[in-house]
Amino acid sequence: MQTNSWVPLFPDQASSFAWQVDYLYFYLIIVSVAFTIPIVVAVFVFGIKYREKEKFATPEEMHGSILLETTWSIIPFVISMTIFLGGAIVYYNQYRLPDDGMEVYVVGKQWMWKLQHETGQREINELHVPVNRKVKLTMTTEDVLHDFSIPAFRTKADVVPGRYTYLWFEATKPGKYHLYCAEYCGLNHSGMGGYVYVMEQSDFDNWLSGNVSGQTPVEQGRDLFENKLGCASCHAGGPAQRGAKLEGIFNKEVKLVGGNTVIANEAYIRESILNPGGQIVEGFQPIMPTFKGQVTEEQIVSLVAYIKSLSGVQTGTTSAPPAANTNAAQPARASNANSAEQ
Repeated sequence: MQTNSWVPLFPDQASSFAWQVDYLYFYLIIVSVAFTIPIVVAVFVFGIKYREKEKFATPEEMHGSILLETTWSIIPFVISMTIFLGGAIVYYNQYRLPDDGMEVYVVGKQWMWKLQHETGQREINELHVPVNRKVKLTMTTEDVLHDFSIPAFRTKADVVPGRYTYLWFEATKPGKYHLYCAEYCGLNHSGMGGYVYVMEQSDFDNWLSGNVSGQTPVEQGRDLFENKLGCASCHAGGPAQRGAKLEGIFNKEVKLVGGNTVIANEAYIRESILNPGGQIVEGFQPIMPTFKGQVTEEQIVSLVAYIKSLSGVQTGTTSAPPAANTNAAQPARASNANSAEQ
């Protein structure tokens, strides 16, 4: 882990917005100290100065001061607004997902992180990314609530059962950085960690080419859709199509039975797989069976990736140049990762 932070005991600032988080944090500390010390001193000074000196004494009458009341109203208001604006700016920068980010799919499981690159490479408790590249994480969990946290990047997000959450970062310094689960998730919570390896682009390309990628999420989803789950029998189009059209629907408005509409995002597609009777597309019958308990979270991620690709959403093309995506022979690493999932 990097240790050259300019503040002792702080992890290194290793992402594009880490300095913003730190500056806001230090500003809050300064404001807290600036109010706390004078107030504590005033309590002791006034306690001594205005202590009771004689029984039943009549205190001196005090009159209000417009200037004083205006001052202690305006100053806290200005400070409160700077805190609000600073927090809003940091939040906007940190949680507004980029459109051109390299996608990585994350599935939490007691007690490990399973990650898959859009080019197919899988990792367990490790994530290799290139420096100065935006990386978008699409995350879910197979069991309980987890939290994906990278302190050096000053970012974290809950990973919630039954839904997708998102995180993004742009690492600015090559190195090895700690990855934690920041939400108590069971007896071995403290062991649910790993490392993020930030590499120069050429080193990352070499890493990709030296790891067997197997199927990409889109390819896995196509295999499930067309062969293993039989989705194509209803959704493949043509005169015999009994299921809703999937081509071109991603992030588009879908009209449901009853007149309601919904945006066909990742969450909608996931819910349609697990609970198809909950949101029936107008013009179709509720004949689709539920796949709850029949597919894993990783398979759902692949199906979602494939359905997104039917709308022209490209995946598997931003991790490295095409020449770096060859399946070089190092099967040992891939087999070790697969065995670790069991």
